Amino acid sequence: MKNIMYHSTRNNEVRLSASKAVLKGLADDGGLFVPDELPKLDISFEKLSDMDYKGVAYEVMKLFLTDYTEDELKYCIEHAYDAKFDTEEIAPLTYADGVYYLELFHGATIAFKDMALSILPYLMTTAAKKNDLKEEIVILTATSGDTGKAALAGFADVPGTRIAVFYPKNGVSPVQEKQMVTQKGKNVKVIGIKGNFDDAQTGVKKMFNDSALKDELKEKGFVFSSANSINIGRLVPQVVYYVYSYTRLLKNGKLSEKDKINFTVPTGNFGNILAAYYAKQLGVPVGRLICASNSNRVLTDFFMTGRYDRTKEMDLASGNFESERKFMLTESPSMDILISSNLERLVYLALGSDDKKDAALMKDLNEKGFYELDDNAKSFLKDFEYGFADEEKTSAKIKALYEDTGYVIDTHTAVASAVYDDYKKRSGDETVTVIASTASPYKFAKSVMSAIDAANKDREDFALIDDLKEISGTELPQAIKDIKEADVLHDTVCEISEMPSEVKAFLGV
Repeated sequence: MKNIMYHSTRNNEVRLSASKAVLKGLADDGGLFVPDELPKLDISFEKLSDMDYKGVAYEVMKLFLTDYTEDELKYCIEHAYDAKFDTEEIAPLTYADGVYYLELFHGATIAFKDMALSILPYLMTTAAKKNDLKEEIVILTATSGDTGKAALAGFADVPGTRIAVFYPKNGVSPVQEKQMVTQKGKNVKVIGIKGNFDDAQTGVKKMFNDSALKDELKEKGFVFSSANSINIGRLVPQVVYYVYSYTRLLKNGKLSEKDKINFTVPTGNFGNILAAYYAKQLGVPVGRLICASNSNRVLTDFFMTGRYDRTKEMDLASGNFESERKFMLTESPSMDILISSNLERLVYLALGSDDKKDAALMKDLNEKGFYELDDNAKSFLKDFEYGFADEEKTSAKIKALYEDTGYVIDTHTAVASAVYDDYKKRSGDETVTVIASTASPYKFAKSVMSAIDAANKDREDFALIDDLKEISGTELPQAIKDIKEADVLHDTVCEISEMPSEVKAFLGV
């Protein structure tokens, strides 16, 4: 098996092993780590179809994480995908209204981030041992709602690590916030910021790029790493469930190996749909990758025009970028993002893996607020379809699907489902399609129940949970039971400029 090395999207010269890339999280130049080449599956889909989730996970992850031994990688997988998931399948498929929903929310925090953040602590601590790391690892994470809790749960009381999570104080759902601020663990800290997710993410990146801060902390025995999807150790495990879902449909006779499959993915930071793109490069016969945005439609504008603009919004009639782009707080808060960090990995490939061009575009984004691909790079995006669903369309989809089938989905999944409906209507594409269902409806009970019945808008989230249980016919997730009466343990709120000082205070520096 070929040894895969990693380098920054902004510098092809510095190459690291997979375990070192997992430890660092973000490259010193601000770029994201990418493999020197995207590997191919070395096992048949027929054999994969006979494996459980753990077996498929090993066959996929071994291709990317080549300096982990078989025993090390299998240890990480075995301990990640265990009884903390409430279904034996780990990622079951549910068929409703002509499409398959890949339920990625059966882990400890009832969101898709569990799929990768259950294993990242094991990958990281294994990497620390492999590379004889002496310092304590400090995980810095910005969250739009789901990554934070999943990362906190994954790293809580893990020896040799500490974790600080920053979230927009008024930009997550009540359940998301309660999950985070009640997190137990001697090594965890949760901090609300007076700003939005992009502010939190930018603040974290600045700390990663602050050499003086990093040197100061290293003297005290600490090194930074990331649990966001910018970490390759987050992205690789996400590739697994796309391969897995394809093999389940093969096994159940819903597809033959000659058939293509489409994936529709709700996305804000672009990591989840990038994982589907990597699955295609592995050999999964993907037809279309449908990128679904909410009202913060910066990615829709990008795929339509090749211009990524965080300051100006495209006029849908003229195609011109004229009006100011406003950050929208929506009922799908994990997608309320205007700077989609993981997109850089796709842009880098679109540029023919030209690190200098990539660095120049990212500099433009930082200084001018936008960048634009040339025609050659734009043509690279042909695998992707795109679309967005506003609040009205998202709510209507939740209501319609429930009334037609009895199946209840959360707001993020509804964005993807509504965008897929639009795509199918305009394209006539009948290819078997899987929609990534990224969160349990219990996590957004008020939004979901209000969509089904507007009278619920005046009721509180936690009061609606029992009603949701009744109409959906599903068991109340343990994650919800755990936080109903839990005490708030974290109440720190800070200005964006105070983020570094809060980290130092947490570490006692």
